[in-house]
Amino acid sequence: MTKNPDRTPLTRDFFARDVLEVAPDLLGRTLVRREAAGTIELRLTEVEAYAGEIDPGSHAFRGRTARNSVMFGPPGHTYVYFTYGMWHCLNLVCGPDGHASGVLLRAGEINVGAHLARDRRISARNDKELAKGPARLATALDVDRDLNGSDLFGGPTPALSILHGTPPSRDLVRSGPRTGVGGDGAHQPWRFWIEGDPTVSPYRAHAPRRRPSRKAT
Repeated sequence: MTKNPDRTPLTRDFFARDVLEVAPDLLGRTLVRREAAGTIELRLTEVEAYAGEIDPGSHAFRGRTARNSVMFGPPGHTYVYFTYGMWHCLNLVCGPDGHASGVLLRAGEINVGAHLARDRRISARNDKELAKGPARLATALDVDRDLNGSDLFGGPTPALSILHGTPPSRDLVRSGPRTGVGGDGAHQPWRFWIEGDPTVSPYRAHAPRRRPSRKAT
């Protein structure tokens, strides 16, 4: 457990920068999730950057839709999407207003409220696995589409917010290809993680889905 993290809130200006600046700078920051059941605090250890209209791996690559509209800003909001018919993933919108980009929160270390996360992640073998992967992170924090578009700076006690935390030293920050991204966006080294942290998820290359062959009749 990380001791004595800086509890100074980040500002909206932090997110109003290029996504490739924001993403690695989110490592070590404290994500706070507030709800009726209690509060969870998580130190971010792994993230991925998605650069909107110039990024074939981004949901916004082909322009604005009803699904991705929150990605176009303003910065400092959340983009939550549903995938594979069963999982939610949490992203933080960044960059200038009107230009879509965001950071997928892939993994973290839960330092406060682990008992709440355990109730939702009953398959986790230990606390290091509670938020080890983007779907696990969202499940542990009880994040779903109801939080899509939530403002990190929406009043004194927003549902989600970010504190300064304890950023790692630069020599511990690593980057590499994004997990599960195929096509022209497969090789961008836009996944960032803290080297040696046990909560970081394993890298998996994109595996194209195979359609079952039709048998001749």
